[in-house]
Amino acid sequence: METRIKTREEIDSKYKWNTSSLVISDEVWNQKFDDLMLSCNNIEKYKGTLANSAKNLLSCLEESDDISREVEKIYVYAQLKHHEDTKNDFYQAMANKSEALIVHLSSISSFLSPEIISIGEDVLKSFTEELEGLRVYRHYFGNLMRESKHILSPDKEKILAEVSELASAPDNIYSMLTNADMQFGNIFVDGKKIELTQSRFLSLMQSNNRMVRKNTFNTYYNSFIKQKNTLATVYSASVKKDIFFAKVRNYNSSLEASLSADNISKEIYLNLIDTVNKNLPLMHRYVELRKKSLGLKELHMYDLYAPIIKDADINISYEESKEKLIEALAPMGEDYIKTLKESFDNNWIDVHENSGKRSGAYSWGAYGVHPYVLLNFDNKVDDMFTLAHEMGHAMHSYYTWDTQPYVYGNYSIFLAEIASTVNESLLMDYLLNNTSDSVQYKYLLNYFMEQFRGTLFRQTMFAEFEMTAHEMAKNNEALTIESLNKLYRNLNIKYYGPSIVVDDKIDYEWSRIPHFYGAFYVYQYATGFSAAVALSKSILNDGEEAVSKYKDFLKGGSSKYPIEMLKDAGVDMTSSKPIEEALSVFESIMDKFEEGL
Repeated sequence: METRIKTREEIDSKYKWNTSSLVISDEVWNQKFDDLMLSCNNIEKYKGTLANSAKNLLSCLEESDDISREVEKIYVYAQLKHHEDTKNDFYQAMANKSEALIVHLSSISSFLSPEIISIGEDVLKSFTEELEGLRVYRHYFGNLMRESKHILSPDKEKILAEVSELASAPDNIYSMLTNADMQFGNIFVDGKKIELTQSRFLSLMQSNNRMVRKNTFNTYYNSFIKQKNTLATVYSASVKKDIFFAKVRNYNSSLEASLSADNISKEIYLNLIDTVNKNLPLMHRYVELRKKSLGLKELHMYDLYAPIIKDADINISYEESKEKLIEALAPMGEDYIKTLKESFDNNWIDVHENSGKRSGAYSWGAYGVHPYVLLNFDNKVDDMFTLAHEMGHAMHSYYTWDTQPYVYGNYSIFLAEIASTVNESLLMDYLLNNTSDSVQYKYLLNYFMEQFRGTLFRQTMFAEFEMTAHEMAKNNEALTIESLNKLYRNLNIKYYGPSIVVDDKIDYEWSRIPHFYGAFYVYQYATGFSAAVALSKSILNDGEEAVSKYKDFLKGGSSKYPIEMLKDAGVDMTSSKPIEEALSVFESIMDKFEEGL
């Protein structure tokens, strides 16, 4: 591990994404921005005319889609450039301008939904029968009518659109604070001083050296403790924002508001928490297994990421990771592999960490352009799985954009984590079946167990934290550093059980989770993981038919409600069965691991 983080300029260009597919240059971006600020106003001419004729409605929707596509491209371009180096003032300003453009477009087009709803189902039906071009919007119209009681009058929708930039302030403040302003100090590894960063945190927590883990844990969380009151205030503001928008849109809760867009019932969320809670003895068994395997009298929170199998070579290069992923995903067919290789060869991916780069990983992009992937690759097995995960997202986007019209060119948040986890599951199966070394095999079993701990159990714990924090705020309980820490501590005690020391500093872990600023997202990692375990088993066991169904799922975008789309693929998330089956797989992996002890 290098002691100094490279600057953006020091990174080899072959490991950087090429954003020119979105916008060819910053100069062109500025011209497009000015043009689109004016073009957005064109939509206003349709206001009050949509019920007049099917032709008016179709013209408005098509022009709105055309403008939205172009706005999306320059928005994504600005955000990607900003994420390359969050300390760069030029791209900070560009990102801010792009957000203002999104707000402007939302404000101008805010009349659309309420005016379409006012047309009424019968007239909309006759319009779609009259004009073939409107038929593609049938599901869109149906979803609008379903949500009609939560869509306000045009003047109120315009106000909400205009305040959306203010509403994004907590997320933006948190991002700038943790990615650009906060410094995480240095630690010593083998006598060398290492700069601690968000991206390096996990790698260092996986060290076989317990003192390195402990020092990393304490040093890292000390940085959050220094900002504790600011972080609590920012998160409280984010929660209050969620509650405000839910209330003004006539939802019973911010949870209901978040789930409603995808037509997901609250029972699915609660069922996840309930099913996992009933199976917490499995988690407690794993924690005890970890303690025993590490030979520790006391297992601490900073020991949770240490590999149980200490002698395994856990370093893997980016190039080798790509090769293994191509081999692992071969069951998906030639077209899938061809696109995967294209992404590797044509700079869709920003691979390595540099100073100021946004932490973590994601897949993103704009309709009509290939997806982009951000990584902070650090030559660990976890990084190989992160590559598999993000390429799952990217392939989902690629297939959707290649198949669906713009109106259905996204996919619901509920489905978002399924394709990513299917890739991870296929990679794990490939590695387990192609590893003859017993030490490596046990290392992979441990890694698989960690996926269950980190995704199914931990993300459900996060989901429970979010739900409770929002309920507290709704009941006028203050979200202070003390109340949030207490809530988070009690959840750690419940989920991890009696075999671990719940260190005081872990109480602050909630404050480092950026996903909490997109409320009620994280539960979908757990539901998605459960669905993905089922789908990957089907792909491997049932062959071409299962692959075909799965690819139809990838191509579906938002053309159906997510629960229906999953049922078509063979998974029913309205029941607890997929979660219980995934947990039974977790139990069987523990059994295999213990057989070799």
